[in-house]
Amino acid sequence: MKVSLSREQLLSPLQSVIGVVERRQTMPILANVLLAAKNGRLSMTGTDLEVELVASCEANVQQAGEITVAGRKLLDIVRTLPEKATVTLAREGERTVLRAGRSRFTLASLAAAEFPLIEDIGAKQTLRVSRQDARRLIDKTYFSMAQQDVRYYLNGTLLECDGQLLRAVATDGHRLSLAECPLLEAVKTKQQVIMPRKGVMELQRLLVGDGELELSIGTNHVRAQIGDVRFTSKLIDGKFPEYGRVVPAQPPCVMTSAKDDFRAALQRIAILSNEKYRGVRLTFGANSLTIQAQNPDHEEAEEQMEVTYSGAAIEIGFNVNYLLDALAAIDVDTMEMGLTDGNSSCLIRAPGDLSAKFVVMPMRL
Repeated sequence: MKVSLSREQLLSPLQSVIGVVERRQTMPILANVLLAAKNGRLSMTGTDLEVELVASCEANVQQAGEITVAGRKLLDIVRTLPEKATVTLAREGERTVLRAGRSRFTLASLAAAEFPLIEDIGAKQTLRVSRQDARRLIDKTYFSMAQQDVRYYLNGTLLECDGQLLRAVATDGHRLSLAECPLLEAVKTKQQVIMPRKGVMELQRLLVGDGELELSIGTNHVRAQIGDVRFTSKLIDGKFPEYGRVVPAQPPCVMTSAKDDFRAALQRIAILSNEKYRGVRLTFGANSLTIQAQNPDHEEAEEQMEVTYSGAAIEIGFNVNYLLDALAAIDVDTMEMGLTDGNSSCLIRAPGDLSAKFVVMPMRL
């Protein structure tokens, strides 16, 4: 293999795939990227066996071939090269040699045949949504995914298609986020799949700009082409909880407030909350809200706010971080919190917006 291209041509696809490449891996080949040169293009593939990213660029291919090299080292070298430098990559024996100007780097290589590739995912259905809508779904739900939960099906996001809409749902058992957007083209088959956390975060990083996103869904994988990057993620094999039971339908007590005022008050009171449990107490009365917190050092914080509130007087505790995450996902200036009683979960959303809902379970203080 031998190719020549500019530093910028090489850097862009390398940055696109590097997110799944770790320096330390149980399998040494997974710390490498696969470089494949043919037909005037250079493609790069990175994988951690859960997510695979493939990006390509135009190149002067003098000799077609494949090789794998340490991904992070290659990226560090290319980043530090002068702008618009011409880079030549060539396989020499069992090594890969990179030349640029007066610089030469010799990198250890592993055989391309050892690199694990996901070829055909056996796509059974393709969903078409706008790229902006897909990014919005992830932005409004990703923070509710569990991290390393023994209930492995919670360590990801549910993607559900009902024929007309694509819905994303994430929960860690203490809170739940739900968002939906219209499909650009209706489909006949309803489907539910769970994308793992790593796949969700990589897809979120790739979804920039306008355009259309095609999600091809197979039995065990989901795949999307985003510009020059092909994204493939394994799916989690499991049954997601019946989230519909958790989302309050029409809470009888509703508080409406300026989002930024409520968030700022929570941030102030949270300073003196218990650092481990992060609990705050909310007391709702006639058009008033009192927020309180205390910690094991017997320090206390209290703030009163004027809000619009209709319903019975309620005192309830929440993890303040969960409330702040939900408020950060609301795009408008006003927020609405629906409550049933002091022992039931609350529903947070933008007033009148049914396309995004945030549910937070109460905590005892």
